[in-house]
Parts: sequence; C-alpha cells; structure tokens
Amino acid sequence: MGRNIRKRRSPLAVKVTAASAALALGGGGLIWANFYASAHESGNDAWGGNRTKAAAAQVATISCPDVGQKLTNVPDKARTDVAGELSNLDRQITEAYQRLATTRDAQTRDASFVQNSILQPLKDRRQNILDRIKLEITRVGGTAPGDLDTLANCTGTPADQTNAGGQQGGQNGGQQQGGGQQQGGQQGGGQNNGGQQQGGGQQQGGQNGGQQQGGGQQGGNIGGQAGNGPVAADFVDITKAQANVKAKPRQARNASRGTFTTRCGVNTNKNHNTDNVIVAPGVKNGAHHLHDYVGNQKIDAFASNDTFLQGGSSCQNKSDLSSYYWPVVRVQDGSQDFDQNNDGGGKERNVGKILTPVKAQIKYVGSPTGKVVAMPQFLRIITGDAKTTTNGLANANAHWSCTGFENKVQLTEQYPICPQGSKVVRSFAFQSCWDGQNIDSANHRTHVAFADAGGNCQNGFKAIPQLTMRLVYDIAPPTLENGQVKNAYAVDGFPEQLHKPSTDHDDFISITTGGLANKIANCVNRGQNCS
Repeated sequence: MGRNIRKRRSPLAVKVTAASAALALGGGGLIWANFYASAHESGNDAWGGNRTKAAAAQVATISCPDVGQKLTNVPDKARTDVAGELSNLDRQITEAYQRLATTRDAQTRDASFVQNSILQPLKDRRQNILDRIKLEITRVGGTAPGDLDTLANCTGTPADQTNAGGQQGGQNGGQQQGGGQQQGGQQGGGQNNGGQQQGGGQQQGGQNGGQQQGGGQQGGNIGGQAGNGPVAADFVDITKAQANVKAKPRQARNASRGTFTTRCGVNTNKNHNTDNVIVAPGVKNGAHHLHDYVGNQKIDAFASNDTFLQGGSSCQNKSDLSSYYWPVVRVQDGSQDFDQNNDGGGKERNVGKILTPVKAQIKYVGSPTGKVVAMPQFLRIITGDAKTTTNGLANANAHWSCTGFENKVQLTEQYPICPQGSKVVRSFAFQSCWDGQNIDSANHRTHVAFADAGGNCQNGFKAIPQLTMRLVYDIAPPTLENGQVKNAYAVDGFPEQLHKPSTDHDDFISITTGGLANKIANCVNRGQNCS
C-alpha cells in the first residue's frame, strides 16, 4: 500500500467520505512517543558545561508499515507460518509501545533515547522477522515481494499529522469502494469522517492518563483512562453532525430483494477472548484486544475447519454454526473489568467496563442487480481495519450512529453523543462479492470485495448474500468540558491505535449445516423475509 498524502486538517471541520473494505492485520502500527527539538545552552550547570534539553516536547507517532497488506500472494503451505510471524510483528509494536509509556523520564533527559533505544532496536527485530517471512515463502516455492525489506523501518510523525493520512485514505477509499456500502438495510452508504481536531487531542502538559478522562497529554499520553485515547475530538453531538447517508442503488428487475435474519443473542454468557483465528491461527492473544462472540461457541486461536462443526451455537437456528465476533465496547468511567491484568485487556491499555449490546441484529440481504449464490462453507470475511491510525481510512468500514438518526448520519471518525432517549448504534455491511474459488486469501481481503456504486460485482466476482450487523448499546452520553471528554466509551483495539472509532471492525466465518447456506440464498433470491 503506497504512502498516503498527508494534509493538515482544518479545526472543527467535518469531512464526509465513504470508505470500506477488509481488515488487514500484521505488522502495522503507530507508537506514541516523545520527540524533542533540541536547544543547546552554554554555561556550567548540573549537566556540566553545554547541555541538550527538551526545549519543545511534542507527542509524535511512529508509523510502522503494515506488512500484512503487502503479502497478497503467500502460498497456502506457508500461510500459517507467515501468519505467526505477522503476529510477532504486532507483538513487537505492542512491546515497543509499552516501553515508550514507561520511559518518559529517560526521554526527557535524552533527546535521542527514542531513536537509539526504541526505534533502532525495533527496526532490527522487524528485519529478523521479515527475513523469516521471506524464507517461509521461498521454502515452499513462492516469491516474496522484492521490497519487503523496506518495511522494517518505523518513522516518526508529528502529532498534528496523526490523522492526515487517514483523511486522504478515506477519500481514496470512498472513490474506490463507497458504492458497496449502500446495501445492507440500515447501514446506508455515506460516512462522516468528522475530523474535528479540537484542542484536547494535541494539548501539551495536560493530564497524564492513568485514571484521567481528559483529552490532554503529558509525556506522550493522549487522554483516556489508560492514557491512549479516546480524546474529545473523537466525539461529536450527533444532532450537530451533517447528514451524509446516500441513497441506495436502484434495484434492477431481477434483484434479489429478500432478507434472512438469524437470531444469535448479544453474548450475555460473556464468551470472550483476545484471539483472532482468521489472521493469527494458533497464536494466543493474536488480536491484542477482546472480542464478543455470538453464534459458534468454540472459536479461539486453535479452532480449525476440522473443529468448527463441533462448536455448538448461540443462534436459535442450530444449523447456523457461523462465528460472528467483534471488539468489545467499554465505558471509561474509572472502573475496571475482569481482564484488567490480562493480555489484550488492561495490560494492553484496553480498560473500563465492558458493555454488552442490548440488541444484536444479524441479517443477510440481497444484491440490487441480480441473484446471489450461496456462501461457501468456512468462508472468512473481515470488514473494516483495526489499524486505520496507521493505514489511513481506505479500508475503514466503521458506521457509528444513534437510534433515530441511522438514516441520516453514519460516522466513521467520531463516536456519536446521542440525545436523551437515543441509543448508540454500531453497524457493519460486509463485502458482498466473492471470487468464486477461495474461502480466504493471504491478506484476508482479496478473495472478497464490495460491489461498485451501482451494486455490481467486478472482475468476475459473484454476488453472495451480504451479511449486515447492527449492534445497539445503552450508553450514558459522554460530556465534553474544556476540550476534554469525561466518561468516554470506545472500542477495544491495538494499544498504539488510540481507540479511534475508525478502527472498528467485524469478523465472520460462515459455518452451516442442513443446507442452510442454500436456504439463505434461495430466500434472498425469492424476495422473501425469512429467519
């Protein structure tokens, strides 16, 4: 993926884009660090003669290229090993982030500390893994990308450019993928990036994270209960947000107009883990954040096609053994949950009380341009991008809104503050075009795609029933005071991704028995509303 053109975003500007596609994990991340503009002073002092001091402390990001996006053609025999190495890259970034967070004092005394003690060692460790990835690919007769070595280095970025790449990525994504999101019931097509850069996100000398709720920064923290977000700029009063939902594509005469609803609950039994069997099979804590699971009840890092059918289901239709899972939402009100000392939880700065949805609607819908084919057994789809703070918005597919506003406003870069009596809604419209051959791909993206703006599948892809999901939460509205946010809520994520709303994503594995996949397709094709 090429470097995004970076532009500074105007204060309080609300940008509108449509961005979509799949999640690409594996070795990309942002690390919040302190960089200092050095000033030299002459004279005798405690440092002994000339000294270098932190004259202009500034929180900055270090952007690590997302290796997983580059690997589009990994041979099947090497994919498991490569996935493990990509997970190692993610772990390295998490460890580097934790080191940054615990060496603030050293950073203030030594302007070169971050480069010499964190960035250069990180680059060396990343290079070792890139070498192993190349070896795994070539060992089975594949060809590794020629420029893989260029992805080892992580570079610093000033704080005021943190979201600039995301803005451009969102615009590009909207042009390329936007039409695909106009299907799927309530989801709509438009998105509101809402890039309000209020003071809280870039203030110097603010609160120091910990149990603080503010948007200020101290020594590299960026608000939030754990010091890594969200900030005030990540929220907007939905009553003041610009309407942006686009009209759906016009339906052709032979459109598949039906729907199939499966009722699988809201995870009241608290089936959680921090694995991701799609992107990191066999790797414990491969997601670095906590997931809700409904449908199949035995999905973890070690599940496989051989064991999926043994998992049982929370769905009313017991033929639906599919796995539907998404990052949990937490409210940062100073409380902690069961995982406060666990990997993927508090140890990785995912903190606060876990919220269970009050409603979870899972519905399959048809294509506006023709009939659909049944989903193949074990098809995997990931929608959205957990690393938009690194990758930009080209692959984002987050939709945040409030009940009563879903047909008007869908937000990507901001969480909504809902009015009294209205609930928070996060929704997803998955890719609805399949290549007709593969149940997964090396980067978990290229085997499926969104339809174009007219609802058509391109490049010989076949239309499949589009999975849509709508999750409703009862959340006390956060408050914004003096550029800070109190009682914020946010999705779990990689610690360096700052709990940005655009990092929201959803995961799905199609697992059915009793001919259910064909029943769903037939129902949709006949224009019926089934469950």
